[in-house]
Amino acid sequence: MSATEVENVDGYRPSADEPFMNENQKEYFRRKLLAWKHEIIAESQGTLINLQEDDNHMPDIADRASSETEKALELRTRDRQRKLISKIDSALRRIETGEYGYCEDTGEPISIRRLDARPIATLTLEAQERHEREEKTYRDD
Repeated sequence: MSATEVENVDGYRPSADEPFMNENQKEYFRRKLLAWKHEIIAESQGTLINLQEDDNHMPDIADRASSETEKALELRTRDRQRKLISKIDSALRRIETGEYGYCEDTGEPISIRRLDARPIATLTLEAQERHEREEKTYRDD
């Protein structure tokens, strides 16, 4: 089951019509986050196997250069995945402490649709947009 297809056995999907962050919603997002984490870890196993392959036997220097470029790209991807796993772990901790689903800036609930699309979200859409505008303003200076 992929992270985007997570459902409880009874086919539950969270809805804005029910109490926010009730036990069913918490369990739904916990399962979704765990499935996503396991998916990333499984992908990373393939990366490790590819990185361990010995390409020194390639006689053509262009082939070796191409292989090295691919390995560098895999390492960057693996680093992004490592950071994503850290964010997933943080979201799982927030579920346990009861902080999950609430904006770090405003304390307001993050919409169920946003959490379903991006379960590691820590800001409401409005707070995220404000943050990005401020970041852009400082970058332009």
